[in-house]
Amino acid sequence: MFKTPDIDTMTIDDVLNLPESQYFERKSAEIKAAKLNIPLTAMANADGGVIAVGAGNGKIEGITAQGNIKINDYIQCKINNCFPSVKARHRYLPVTNYKGEHDQILLIQVEASPNTVHKTSADDVYLRIGDESVRLNHEQRLNLEYDKGERSFEDQIVQNCKLQDLDKDLLHQYAKAVEYEGEDITQPLYARGFIHPAEDGSMEVTAAAALLFATHPGRFFPNSRIRFIRYEGSSEEVGTSMNIVKQTTIEGPLPAMLEQSKRFISSQLRDFTSLNPLSGKFSTVPEYPEFAWLEGVVNAVTHRAYNIHGDDIKIKMFDDRLEISSPGRFPHIVNRENIKEVRYSRNSRIARALTDLRWVRELGEGVKRMYKEMEDFFLDAPEYTETQNAVILTLKNNIVMRRIRREERISMLISTEWDELNEFEKKAIEFVYSRGSINTAQLQQLTGRSRTFCKDILKALTDKDIFTLNSTSPTDPNQYYSLQIVSE
Repeated sequence: MFKTPDIDTMTIDDVLNLPESQYFERKSAEIKAAKLNIPLTAMANADGGVIAVGAGNGKIEGITAQGNIKINDYIQCKINNCFPSVKARHRYLPVTNYKGEHDQILLIQVEASPNTVHKTSADDVYLRIGDESVRLNHEQRLNLEYDKGERSFEDQIVQNCKLQDLDKDLLHQYAKAVEYEGEDITQPLYARGFIHPAEDGSMEVTAAAALLFATHPGRFFPNSRIRFIRYEGSSEEVGTSMNIVKQTTIEGPLPAMLEQSKRFISSQLRDFTSLNPLSGKFSTVPEYPEFAWLEGVVNAVTHRAYNIHGDDIKIKMFDDRLEISSPGRFPHIVNRENIKEVRYSRNSRIARALTDLRWVRELGEGVKRMYKEMEDFFLDAPEYTETQNAVILTLKNNIVMRRIRREERISMLISTEWDELNEFEKKAIEFVYSRGSINTAQLQQLTGRSRTFCKDILKALTDKDIFTLNSTSPTDPNQYYSLQIVSE
């Protein structure tokens, strides 16, 4: 992955050869100093980056000929022409310019601003996208402000939503969940910032309240819905080859939408035959652990960017995987690498209400447990990907290997000796049944025991005619063990 360049280690070769990108741009020394505010603010609004001044037009121009006043204007542009000021530092890189003279290039390292939207002196907002500084339109600018926390979409007032549009049964349910015993069921909404008094004495309803409690939230937010699509096979075909076998749309207030989704998706999942580690016999297990897929749906509903129009949550079921797509990129400081440890909600009021209603897990417990549940089912870890407009969670069911294992007819072999096996031998067999094979390193990771101990476990299972050693020589570094298949 391309990383942000560092001006402390950059060389003239880097300046000349690095491709212009999200994180790097060359500028001619002829640029007006004030115009540097465009790449400065664009990079600050995105992920930071480096601007090299004096290296434009395909040659090393240098900046010395511009004079000290203009050079100082380059440096002060971050303060004088960016609002609020952009955090940046600079360094002069000694070079020989295209005329053969001693010169220097100005390197400016721009720091990303996770909580601030920077504007130019013309009140324009730019965002670094690819190798361009793109001027945002009004809606894009609002979306950026929402993402950086300068504005909260869920706190916006929905002008045409009134208290009578809210579902009384849901309000009673919520009041009970927060242990409110008074008669005015709107009081918990006021206390938690879901409604506000208007100048005319009425109550104004926020977007969060409409999404959570309105009887028909689709009146106000047409894309507040979940679309479920089931495909035949493992790819998404179009035209005459279209392979959609079932699709449905789930709508309503968020708690009801989650309840409907739970029931419907559960009805679509298949069962597989799997090895029961307690008995050594085969039993039926669901295609995916319920907690994992339900947590994925809950997170999509809780953290999606509701300010994005024209898109909805999509759940796509293929033969080999389940994909849950949530509109909007990762919120704020969350990314695919830290998602198990970092907790941040784009919609904090919605998250709190769904926590009160027992849908959302506290303190990031849900994501961690989702990974653990998939591991316990001997399935691949959940995969998060981020596109320009959505975050996609993929859960794989390993159907191909499960089909092969069903055909191997090994149940009798294992179950007859199961009670005589120790816990480490059982773990090794469970792993091979799920993954097809095992090596010493994998058993070490699974058990936390030494390499010698794990080699002894695998040898014991081989001696019992349960495992087969697959190796070209005694020292083969790629050797592995598989289940021994007994013919009838």
